[in-house]
Amino acid sequence: VQLQASGGGLVQAGGSLRLSCAASGRTFSMSPMGWFRQAPGKERDFVAAISWSGVSRNYADSVKGRFTVSRDNVKNTMYLQMNSLKPEDTAIYYCAASDRRGPQREIAYTGTFDYTYWGQGTLVTVSS
Repeated sequence: VQLQASGGGLVQAGGSLRLSCAASGRTFSMSPMGWFRQAPGKERDFVAAISWSGVSRNYADSVKGRFTVSRDNVKNTMYLQMNSLKPEDTAIYYCAASDRRGPQREIAYTGTFDYTYWGQGTLVTVSS
């Protein structure tokens, strides 16, 4: 069971990045998944989430209108398109997958406690 986040880097304010989260080891295409981020000295915060089908999505207020979460269940990969980046978006970004099954798979969960599997994180740095 492994989640591999990638795509982070250094970008100027106003720029864009696309993060990817590749899943392996089990069928993550059936799992709700999410993105979280953690800035230095701060707690891990919710960023975006997507249900297994992609129909349900949730976003933190701070990223609404700028970030878009999507997934490709054939490739077992989730994405986070980040536009209009701000210095306050600087953080390590983590992807996560839930163990929920049945009808609960169609919920885009926002709590860290909703997720069982976590990737190692990818650093996003936005310069002003």
